[in-house]
Amino acid sequence: MKLFLSHTIDFTKVDTLVYHLPDGPSFSLEMQNIGDLVDIEMEYGDICDTSDIDGVVHFFPRGNA
Repeated sequence: MKLFLSHTIDFTKVDTLVYHLPDGPSFSLEMQNIGDLVDIEMEYGDICDTSDIDGVVHFFPRGNA
């Protein structure tokens, strides 16, 4: 797992954002132009960027990571 603390994510490579909720469930968002609306790097938590492999970024908000 790669954790990026000061690294920007290239959202042109991201197809899906998987947001892992603190209680265990998760939901996914298709990223078609959502990178313009959401700045995931400003959130508190951990990011697992596997976009180079499968086009997915996993976000674990603080309290769930």
